[in-house]
Amino acid sequence: MAADVSSWEQLSKGIDLPFHPDIVVPPLHEVRLDIPNPPAVGDVGKAARAAVVERLAFDVTPGMTVAVGAGSRGLSDRVDVLRGTIEGLRDLGAEPFVVPAMGSHGGATAEGQRTMLEELGMTEEAIGAEIRATMDTLEVARTPDGMPLYLDRHAAGADRILPVNRVKPHTCFHGPIESGCTKMAVVGFGKQLGAAQIHACGPIEMRDRLLRGIAALRATGRLLGGVATVESTTGDVVRVEALNADDVGGDAEHELLEYAATLVPALPFPTIDVLIIERGGKDISGTTLDPNVTGRFWINGLEDSVSPKVSNIVLLDITPVSRGNVLGIGLADFIPAAVANQIDWQKTYVNCFTAGASGVRRARMPMVLPDEEACIKAALSMCGKAALEPKKVVRIASTLHMSHCWVSDAVLADLPAGVTRA
Repeated sequence: MAADVSSWEQLSKGIDLPFHPDIVVPPLHEVRLDIPNPPAVGDVGKAARAAVVERLAFDVTPGMTVAVGAGSRGLSDRVDVLRGTIEGLRDLGAEPFVVPAMGSHGGATAEGQRTMLEELGMTEEAIGAEIRATMDTLEVARTPDGMPLYLDRHAAGADRILPVNRVKPHTCFHGPIESGCTKMAVVGFGKQLGAAQIHACGPIEMRDRLLRGIAALRATGRLLGGVATVESTTGDVVRVEALNADDVGGDAEHELLEYAATLVPALPFPTIDVLIIERGGKDISGTTLDPNVTGRFWINGLEDSVSPKVSNIVLLDITPVSRGNVLGIGLADFIPAAVANQIDWQKTYVNCFTAGASGVRRARMPMVLPDEEACIKAALSMCGKAALEPKKVVRIASTLHMSHCWVSDAVLADLPAGVTRA
């Protein structure tokens, strides 16, 4: 349950904060970031439908039941992609339905996961297919080293499964395959059990378990393929591709990841004293704030990015669709009481336990202060610079799509190449 609405406010307002009289929030100036800008896909739903028909025509037989995976991650045009996928499968004679393929998200309950899909616009009416939600799983395979592979009970009862997901760098490990169709197939479709066993280990073993898992799942013949999207930094869908079973976890998905990585750049400022993030959430990143953008991973066995080096992070809000699940709240250093009041510890801790080693440090509570101004002034006070010394402050809307941001005079005086004033 979320904290008592008044508790954090009373606690934070009862603290006399010893701000130096010269600490002031500096004025910020809008700048444009130098980002790749590939052309957007015009009609995403039409592209998904055509890709499915073209790529999977020889893999689908009339009457084949297909469990299509829908997730909670931040995907642009998610409804169109899902609806187009379903229409393409029907064009081929399949009988598709949708299952929430999101591990332990939604509080690890069937109703919570269905609600997350609906709040993201993926209602049965919008996607044109039935949604079947359950947290029950069946073991369908084992890897050579004995790790079980689980599938959602409804998915296990279908002839094939088909994950639909955005391909992008992961927040907990690096490898040839990271976030995308492979991860949804092995982790998302596996519900809490499947997610927990992959996330329970460190980043190297997590990478290897994912690769062994998709190979074992592919060998069962249950994997039809996948539908993958790649997004630009501005949030436009720039590629929509259908993958067959060999492509998922194979060269085709690896190539998509390499391309996606060029479109998800870290913040281009080598050092930042205070990074202000207006909102985080499960629909923005599984860890609330994307470490690939901030450079702060905080996992044993996975080094933080060389750049940017951020002293303090202030998080001002969380998205409503997160419903209080803030795994990754520990990546922030300061939050206002209004954010703390939104935290649902049941959902957050279930997600943290599922995340295993990557959930420990990321679940720690930041400093809670009365309001946004107090958080920012505290971050300025404790960033390692004297009160009158100019501070490098950067403000972004979120870590999901960044085409511009706001910077202080200290940053503006030494803008990196390609970054220009708006």
